[in-house]
Amino acid sequence: MKALVYHGPGKKSWEEKPKPVIQQPSDAIVRITKTTICGTDLHILKGDVPEVTDGRILGHEGVGVIEEIGNSVTSFKKGDRVIISCISSCGKCNYCKRGMYSHCENGGWILGHLIDGTQAEYVRIPFADNSLYHIPVGSDEEALVMLSDILPTGFECGVLNGKVQPGNTVAIVGSGPIGLAALLTAQFYSPAEIIMIDPDDNRLETAKKFGATQIINNIKEDAVDRVKEITGNKGVDTAIEAVGIPATFELCQYIVGAGGTIANIGVHGKSAELHLETLWAHNITITTRLVDTVTTPMLLKTIQSKKLDSKQLITHHFKLREIINAYDTFQHAAREKALKVILTND
Repeated sequence: MKALVYHGPGKKSWEEKPKPVIQQPSDAIVRITKTTICGTDLHILKGDVPEVTDGRILGHEGVGVIEEIGNSVTSFKKGDRVIISCISSCGKCNYCKRGMYSHCENGGWILGHLIDGTQAEYVRIPFADNSLYHIPVGSDEEALVMLSDILPTGFECGVLNGKVQPGNTVAIVGSGPIGLAALLTAQFYSPAEIIMIDPDDNRLETAKKFGATQIINNIKEDAVDRVKEITGNKGVDTAIEAVGIPATFELCQYIVGAGGTIANIGVHGKSAELHLETLWAHNITITTRLVDTVTTPMLLKTIQSKKLDSKQLITHHFKLREIINAYDTFQHAAREKALKVILTND
């Protein structure tokens, strides 16, 4: 089969790899029909995730059709159309029983990280019964690719960890795909203000269309001063970090109000300064999380009922064999006005 293979920081290629086979009775082999590229894949290519080794097939998102199942898989059969979760869960360990699937002792985030991933024609899915979801008949599969990672990540790591409540003021630092996913799902809780902060005017205009009440270009104006102006000098109730660089995490510290929460989503490859000299007396909470995907079934229902339009996050389409071009588009998002790209394996 063909696959996108990582060969060290800054190096990737579309090449031949052996088709995956069943290794454990709980495995399934899925033929990928649609996949995408994640900001985390870019962090891997920058060298921010050193656990990813030379020769690894990247990718942890997608939908597909089951080609083969192990003899202990009971919830799926050959031919089933499925959503692939970015998190593999055994369902039996202590962490899984606590709903912390991301810390599964036998799984967690392993696809495209510790085992071969979904940017390929076929992928092996461990713990298939707990790591795949049936696609309802008649569903728009492109929209459901967003359920692999981006929507549950924005919701769980940003909105739920950020304790967003009705009437709150929320700031999301980073108006890329993950920040926009947090924006879309934050609206479940009717905050009074959702302030989007980003240096890209196109993404800010998109955020406004998606429901942001205020937009701030932090190159053109001082984001801290503008947030203070909007909030009557109080700061926000929730600051969501959706980029993964020191400057954006520090910005969250400057704009969070007393009693507020900083919810980190971004993948950080460098240390960031913690300003305890300012925050020690402010009663704030700082949260971190790797998505557990416990909300995926609920989010699927909201998409099915058209309460949540995840397809609006998609801006570009490519054939799977065009993945090198797709990466170039995604890596130059400002130039290309790109959010999520869909790669179709036909």
